[in-house]
Amino acid sequence: MSKPYILCVDDEQNILDLLSFNLEASGYSVLTAATGADAISAALNGAPSLVLLDLMLPDMSGMEVVKALRADPITATTPIIVLTAADSEADTLRAFELGADDYVKKPFGIRELMARVKAVLRRSTDPAPDALIRIGPLTIDSDNYEAFRNGEKLALTLKEYELLKLLATSAGKVLTRDFLLDRIWGYEFYGETRTVDVHIRHLRQKLGDDADMIETVRGVGYKLRATP
Repeated sequence: MSKPYILCVDDEQNILDLLSFNLEASGYSVLTAATGADAISAALNGAPSLVLLDLMLPDMSGMEVVKALRADPITATTPIIVLTAADSEADTLRAFELGADDYVKKPFGIRELMARVKAVLRRSTDPAPDALIRIGPLTIDSDNYEAFRNGEKLALTLKEYELLKLLATSAGKVLTRDFLLDRIWGYEFYGETRTVDVHIRHLRQKLGDDADMIETVRGVGYKLRATP
């Protein structure tokens, strides 16, 4: 099996050197680009397994690059992790809306970034689930990243959707908090499992009268009842 090929896009050479060194040491093949135009050309010609993309580029914004890659059939489903020095939630949400799969804030820890890369690549190569998952009043549409309760669309954030989908695909099984953190957030929070608890609470609120479909297994994690 050939090595996963990762395209790294940044106009700072020291960051490209850092990314290349650590990715190659982890067994990945690497190609770099310093401009948005070069990034789009390299992605369309090379079909990378993953794109690491800085949002601040000299010739165009990283947002435009994401949009261009998502518009072309060759790269429409290529995973993209954006790297951003901006501390704006609006920028992050915009990147997700355009089709980015994850984001990492600059300055980043290389261990965190490598864990994110591994997690995104793993999700992209997992066998595709059935497009529609139906459990009691819930329907989860994997193709469109939407979830419905009794036919009404649930207003979920991306992480809430991913959490509900993961619980649904393992309905009846207990999933530990650490497992949920690794699969949804892609790296260890080293004790910050409260992140999962907060998202579960929000999910239950949005499920309304069906909130009790998500069961707490004390000291372990959560499960979605297979039969409501």
